[in-house]
Amino acid sequence: MRTSRHSPASACDTPAGSEGGPQGHIPVLLDRVLELLAPERGGVFVDATVGLGGHAEALLEASPRVQLIGIDRDPQALALAHERLEPFGERVRLVRGRFGALGELLRGMGVDRVSGWLADFGVSSMQLDVADRGFAFGHDGPLDMRMGRGVGNEVDESRTETAAMIVNREPEDELAKIFREYGEERHARRVARAIAEARRTEPIETTAQLASLVARAKPGERGPRRRHPATQVFQALRIAVNRELDEVGELMSQAADLLERDGRLAVISYHSLEDRAVKNGLRDLATGEIDLVTGRPHAETRVIEVLTKKPVRPSADEVARNPRSRSARLRAGRRL
Repeated sequence: MRTSRHSPASACDTPAGSEGGPQGHIPVLLDRVLELLAPERGGVFVDATVGLGGHAEALLEASPRVQLIGIDRDPQALALAHERLEPFGERVRLVRGRFGALGELLRGMGVDRVSGWLADFGVSSMQLDVADRGFAFGHDGPLDMRMGRGVGNEVDESRTETAAMIVNREPEDELAKIFREYGEERHARRVARAIAEARRTEPIETTAQLASLVARAKPGERGPRRRHPATQVFQALRIAVNRELDEVGELMSQAADLLERDGRLAVISYHSLEDRAVKNGLRDLATGEIDLVTGRPHAETRVIEVLTKKPVRPSADEVARNPRSRSARLRAGRRL
């Protein structure tokens, strides 16, 4: 995509750098993505989370026979991707939309099958580094976190709740569930209780308010790699606001149908729940239908070959160059 992607857990405690700009960002696991998608074959490729266009640019540079469709919910990202990919002219089409609706978006463009598609589920440096987006506690701003919100409060998802709405309206039990399930927060109950008590006095409306509240509610971490105490809570809220796990499930349910024969897919996730959904989706497609009598899979019904037996992780060198990539996990498959 793009700008370096990552979960808030891997980003919020990292100072913003030049990678946030359209020319300075670092696409995650770029070499392995190109190896697995094999764009030298040519054809139509989709970057379903195009962001600032880093992965997309590399796909286009791999072969003059590649045509690219870039999709993103964020209008600001699409504008910057357009600027970056403009030299490729008519080989590029950009469209605003959700990656979970990929099949519908492609059909609307007259495309039935593609040679490959990529999805990168992380938040971009651009989103994290803009205080008004509300994704990170390193920059004080309104608790928003909507992926579809653009510059100047432009929103195509006006009915989507903001993080502030969830924090101030959800019952304590529901907040604890969100923090525990989406953020894997060990102290979910303690944090939810602290939020419920604090909002009785005044609403929690900014990232700094919430980060300070969580830090006071949790016991301090120790060690050289300790994270900000609010890291997992912010991650959980982002996932809840944008219904990200539902989006991942919708995408994986279409995974094989979007590909032509020998087409490739590559997915980069940053959270164990996302990665598990991708892993299970690929496994089911690679196993085939199960015989109800014998309990054995019908090999002829397999539709995907898994190309990554284990998730591909960034090297130590890549993490040193781009610390925000450290939790990335890449899985890929090939249409049979």
